[in-house]
Amino acid sequence: MELAASRILNADRATVWAALNSAEVLKACIPGCEELTGSPEEGFAATVKQKVGPVSATFKGEVTLSDIVPLGSYTITGEGKGGVAGFAKGGAKVALSDAEGGGTELTYEVEAKVGGKIAQLGSRLIDSFATKMADQFFERFQAQVEGTAEG
Repeated sequence: MELAASRILNADRATVWAALNSAEVLKACIPGCEELTGSPEEGFAATVKQKVGPVSATFKGEVTLSDIVPLGSYTITGEGKGGVAGFAKGGAKVALSDAEGGGTELTYEVEAKVGGKIAQLGSRLIDSFATKMADQFFERFQAQVEGTAEG
């Protein structure tokens, strides 16, 4: 499953970059995230609870940042195991650039794979779920950096 999109954020690149590297902001933006600890340098440990179709699972996993270009781009990669439900792994290449007329353009390319019981649900259900997750994450992220998030 692959997905690419971009958003214009009403914030400068330094603000957006700081938010992309904040465990607190990432936790608030990841749908179903119950816990996120760690740092950009050492990686994060995450617990995410999700329901995909009829399958509910709590995924425990790692999130790491690589290919880091300060104020410019990075690759965020995550892998989680959900017991009998299976596993999910994926990543996103995230890039920042100055937007015309001010603000920051955030571009992302997401790639995701699933296995186990979840994979048996069919690619259409999984693709729509992954798209919804990515949209929710970046909508919440935009609200966080623009200061419009409801606390």
